[in-house]
Amino acid sequence: MRLFIVNPISGGKNKDFLPELLKKELLDKNYKIVYTEGPEHATLLAQNGIKDGFTDFIAVGGDGTVNEVAKALIGTEFNLGILPQGSGNGLARHNRIPMQIVQAVKMLNKAYVKRIDTCRLNDMPFINASGVGFDAHIGKLFAENKHGKRGFSTYFNMTINEFKNYKSQHYSITADGKKMDENAFLVTFANSSQYGNNAFIAPKASMTDGMIDLCIMKPFPPLTVLELGFKLFTRSIDSSEYVETLKAKEILVERETPGDIHLDGEPFQSGKKLKIEVVPQSLNLLVKNIN
Repeated sequence: MRLFIVNPISGGKNKDFLPELLKKELLDKNYKIVYTEGPEHATLLAQNGIKDGFTDFIAVGGDGTVNEVAKALIGTEFNLGILPQGSGNGLARHNRIPMQIVQAVKMLNKAYVKRIDTCRLNDMPFINASGVGFDAHIGKLFAENKHGKRGFSTYFNMTINEFKNYKSQHYSITADGKKMDENAFLVTFANSSQYGNNAFIAPKASMTDGMIDLCIMKPFPPLTVLELGFKLFTRSIDSSEYVETLKAKEILVERETPGDIHLDGEPFQSGKKLKIEVVPQSLNLLVKNIN
């Protein structure tokens, strides 16, 4: 039994077509559609779905919706599926889930289960990526833009407008015992390879290796922003002299002040001290059967 959990506002995309599409394309007609009404509602819907006997939980939205549904499934044998309808869809892209929703629905007819790692930041789960610094700042502004246009163009414009005024911060970082003091533009804890929209912050990341890719972007001259952007979208950001990447199972971060973090693109507030750890092989993900 499948439960489709739909975020009606994710990505600024109308989803009224979904019931008819599922009726037409799904071979297994034993499913139900429910809609979220606000933050954290997707988690509650998934929890209730478990009690009602559902086995597959399909998040229809972006990485934030996926995160909320996954919270109810981590550490269980229930399955998470994705119909990507967000602004970035990083987790779906990393796992080669089709961006075209008709193809994504058809994939569910012959999907197989892939057991993946998840992560925690101060015991708050994330599936795709988390971080502090500039990307967390942009995530907060994007979330606050409740009545404006959603989507990649809005995110891109915010990034350009905020870049020139953002000041790097100091972080004390310990990664599996290795200590570093860094002045950083951003620090990302990546479980998958990308933020979304094929922006590859951790090109070599794997969701099955039991490791987190720690990506530290150091302050860089404004004239290099186009070069960094090019590298980000061509899977080569880890070759930049301004980016340091290493793998670790546990990362401790201490920053100068409490403030913004993001979990799978969604903004939260946290204290000065952050503990990031991987939870290996803790979630079932429905992906394309390549056989």
